[in-house]
Amino acid sequence: MLSEAMTALAAAGGTAVVQAAGTDAWAGIRQQVARWFGRGTPQREQAELERLDQTAAELEAARPAEAERVRIRQEAVWQGRIEALLESLEDVERARVVAELRTLQAQQTSHRTVLAGQNGLAVGGDVNVQADNGSAAAVTMGDVTLGNPSQPGPHQG
Repeated sequence: MLSEAMTALAAAGGTAVVQAAGTDAWAGIRQQVARWFGRGTPQREQAELERLDQTAAELEAARPAEAERVRIRQEAVWQGRIEALLESLEDVERARVVAELRTLQAQQTSHRTVLAGQNGLAVGGDVNVQADNGSAAAVTMGDVTLGNPSQPGPHQG
């Protein structure tokens, strides 16, 4: 049985795999995940590449009405696969794999992400909204307070 932290890491890993599908980061993450699961065996690595391609194909083929369900299912599939791998490893190997998984997640989250839904937009990174040449921009936010930042103290320059 995995610790709560390991289970959370596996869940985040599943999410990272699914979020990478269809993005510019997919090719690199696809190869990295296949090597990770393949553990040095070319046949296993090839099987993982095929699983990853199937995941990407299912996500791409999903109709808008079912896209969220497909995404959630694929995240759960990859979480389960990651958990099973972690459970099968000895402590030293598990520690190495956990470090690799954290690196994979850091790479995935370092890519800027834009998610658009029916009622909103979520952006990982900076956003610049500008009205120009008679255009208009409108932003609706929940409980957000905007104000002037505090002045830096002497130790902050």
